[in-house]
Amino acid sequence: QLQLVESGGGLVQPGGSLRLSCAASGLTLDYYAIGWFRQAPGKEREGVSCISSSGGRINYLDYADSVKGRFTISRDNAKSTVYLQMNSLKAEDTGVYYCAAVRSTGGTCRDKLSTASSWSIWGQGTQVTVSS
Repeated sequence: QLQLVESGGGLVQPGGSLRLSCAASGLTLDYYAIGWFRQAPGKEREGVSCISSSGGRINYLDYADSVKGRFTISRDNAKSTVYLQMNSLKAEDTGVYYCAAVRSTGGTCRDKLSTASSWSIWGQGTQVTVSS
């Protein structure tokens, strides 16, 4: 059974940091692109970052402009886990964060980051609240 489980959300003050984890089961990360999305109340789900590989050797990392320089995506194949390190958090980063997976076609996943419907497997989400 293909499954993604997010963890690591919580309440943090502006300027603080959090690290989200996305644990995958039933799939091999080398063959999938993994994306992080977020959804704030009353807003559409938006792509934050994604990671993909070509033949398991090259990682392509992509970020939304709003998080570039602050968020870092990485993966640990041995643990079947993808991480999203979030630094310098702002109030506008608040939302439910989801990880998603789609079978990789090689190359960057940036074109899929703008379209949530491009991703076939979703986790249940983890809440991130940035507030003083």
